[in-house]
Amino acid sequence: MAIQLTEVTDDAQKRQSTSLWRRWLWSVSMLSICCVGSMVALVLFMTNAADQQQPIELASCGTQRTVDLEGDLPSVSGINDEQMHNAAIIVAVGQDMDIPPRGWVIAVATAIQESSLINLGHLGELNDHDSLGLFQQRPSQGWGTPEEITDPVKSSELFYEKLLRVEGWEQMSLTRAAQIVQISAFPDAYAKHEPRSVEIVNALTGGGARVSTVANDAGECAGAGEVSAAGWTVPLDAPVTSGFRTVSRPSHHGVDMPAQHGEPVYAAADGLVITAECNAWAPGGGAYSCDVDGSPSIQGCGWYVNILHASDILTRYCHFERAPEVQVGDQVRAGQIIGYVGSSGNSSGPHLHFEVHLNADRSPAGAIDPEPFMQSVGAPLG
Repeated sequence: MAIQLTEVTDDAQKRQSTSLWRRWLWSVSMLSICCVGSMVALVLFMTNAADQQQPIELASCGTQRTVDLEGDLPSVSGINDEQMHNAAIIVAVGQDMDIPPRGWVIAVATAIQESSLINLGHLGELNDHDSLGLFQQRPSQGWGTPEEITDPVKSSELFYEKLLRVEGWEQMSLTRAAQIVQISAFPDAYAKHEPRSVEIVNALTGGGARVSTVANDAGECAGAGEVSAAGWTVPLDAPVTSGFRTVSRPSHHGVDMPAQHGEPVYAAADGLVITAECNAWAPGGGAYSCDVDGSPSIQGCGWYVNILHASDILTRYCHFERAPEVQVGDQVRAGQIIGYVGSSGNSSGPHLHFEVHLNADRSPAGAIDPEPFMQSVGAPLG
């Protein structure tokens, strides 16, 4: 079905839009972002609309890039030029209004859910009440006139203005913040678009979704105890001493981060706890306690947790010193304590074994290297 875009004819709105673009085109569109590591290209593992993993080259932290809306916008697999242009408008308005990068991610994800980033006019019998525009805002609910709502600049401003009135929105899950603004009949629908939104925002801004939501002038990536605009945090403030599938350990499907007994371990992102149990057995195959330190001769993850995140990304945390602080079925927030460092199971000393899996695949086939992934979402390990 062909969709006729609504043209805004109000001269004042046009002047406002032109002024916005002029200011934005001559500004730097991303915060100066600083991360751990050398200035190399990162590969961001995110999902496209068909939930297929697509690597996207991103500039490394610390670079700056101005996006010229009159020129070529960056491409993202599965996103057409019209959608990318509308996403760029949403981000540009957020920058012009001094909205933190977390707000850009929330806004783009909301528009993906509501309109697939298409500025929808009235669709007749297919219309959802009187919903219009990128955010499907309704004139009858006080959002504005149809002309305002179908102006991408004005509709983005309206979204951000209401978001700013939500107390504590920066610490909320994306889906909760979006739902408070939108009051949707499908309140849990926004979460699945968070990785896609992060991908788009990063492509447009050179990595803006990797910046920490904690206010600072440097625009640093998120450290321990901080959450990035992408919604991720470091699970433990510790170095990585054993990497992913090294030559000496090809079956090591995560990374090891040594720390003292009892150091807190944090959920890396919002998600659902799907495993919280003891996994240990003796050399002869018998069950082994997770309430004592293990050894290299003991097999298993010890006390461990699996968390399922948006777009079927799974994180695993092994070798807790005692039973996890969470249970199966718990909804956890990024940065929530889920357990404490220990040495249970197959372990030669206290540390966190941390894994990242795609497609909700708990097996080794689903595992990816946690270090580039966590750096790509603004929470570099180590």
